[in-house]
Amino acid sequence: MDQLLKNIEDIREDSYNTSFGTVKEVVGDNIVGTKLNVAVNDIVKIKNNNGESFLAMVIGFKNDDFYLNSFEELKNIRQYDKIYKIKNGLSIDFSEDLIGRVVNALGKPIDFKNDIISNKREVNISKKAIDPLKRSPINEVFSTGVKAIDGLLTSGKGQKIGIFAGSGVGKSTLLSMIVKNSEADIKIIGLVGERGREIPEFIEHNLNNDLTDTIVVAATSDESALMRKYASFTATTLAEEFRDQGKSVLLIIDSITRVAQAQREIGLSVGEPPAARGYPPSVFSLLPKVLERAGNNDKGSITAFYTVLIDADNTNDPIADQTRSILDGHIILDRKLTEQGLYPPINVLKSASRVISSVLTREEVNKTVIIRQYLSLLEENDALIKIGAYKPGTDRDLDKAMQLKSILIDFLKQNVNESYTFKDIINEVDRITQY
Repeated sequence: MDQLLKNIEDIREDSYNTSFGTVKEVVGDNIVGTKLNVAVNDIVKIKNNNGESFLAMVIGFKNDDFYLNSFEELKNIRQYDKIYKIKNGLSIDFSEDLIGRVVNALGKPIDFKNDIISNKREVNISKKAIDPLKRSPINEVFSTGVKAIDGLLTSGKGQKIGIFAGSGVGKSTLLSMIVKNSEADIKIIGLVGERGREIPEFIEHNLNNDLTDTIVVAATSDESALMRKYASFTATTLAEEFRDQGKSVLLIIDSITRVAQAQREIGLSVGEPPAARGYPPSVFSLLPKVLERAGNNDKGSITAFYTVLIDADNTNDPIADQTRSILDGHIILDRKLTEQGLYPPINVLKSASRVISSVLTREEVNKTVIIRQYLSLLEENDALIKIGAYKPGTDRDLDKAMQLKSILIDFLKQNVNESYTFKDIINEVDRITQY
């Protein structure tokens, strides 16, 4: 029996309903089925004449027929092959024994270690977000150990933050710094649509093979659109389960763009009309369903960082724009800073934290504003300074900013192996503003 089939559940001939439907036709990546009473998101099993079985999900209807999308590559599917309903919706087996493991989008270990056989309970992964009136306020600092973030874009426990970056700018390095240095009880990392070689590299190089308090959920680029889409749901569900135990959870999804691309494949395959940049409407309804599930309840917190890939460094593409409107803050990684050798390449002036005034004192917020003003003056007058057209004494604030330029750059720079406490970073901000 196929390994992926085992990942859902070990199915015997008598473990599912004896009623069945049949395959009517195959259209692209979709199977059209008929004569079976199913609902959207139901999980079914397709069995061909060779005795092979394939898992699929119901994704839509048309007249008396239903559309299926497979979790895996289909082989030897013929007209009239049987379709059996297995379960209502997609669920995973949750266990605290998953800590330290690498799992797939179905929540099953793929790290060649022992199977999880005890302390398991089934959890549906398509949950609703916290009721708005039951959300706890964000009023406590979430320290990442990254100076530019903690000092000038301070995050709070329960905040949802986007990291916007083009390819090759350094988002994976920044994520590794956040994972290693953040103050969280449990860390859930969803790697969606990554190249196969990047999964072990991320664990080895970015996490130093240390998964002591971490679960990695991986769905590579060659897996089906369903696996790539639901990897984000599985990672979020795991985070919710630990949050409900009263823990502070760090959730990272890299990247939310590839989740949207997976939904685009599914939507277009059932005939949805392409809207903005080829993305069908279902993509824009999916994003808040994923992103809004992070946050605080009366037990614990989920602080989430979602990476967003921006095409040609355009932060206004449809997915980036929609994501930014849902999140509580955004961090922009600038290719120009990467080219200048400034790491992490965070463009502080284009980035923002919407909760900074809730987690810092008014005096601390004012000091971050002063530093941002210095950086803004340096950027606005960069050309004049470089050609020697600016005369010192013309603008007192700019003179001060020029005097502090090297100190500001040193503050924004940070080696991947360096870590700072939040107190040390705030003291450094205070020192800079006292010059």
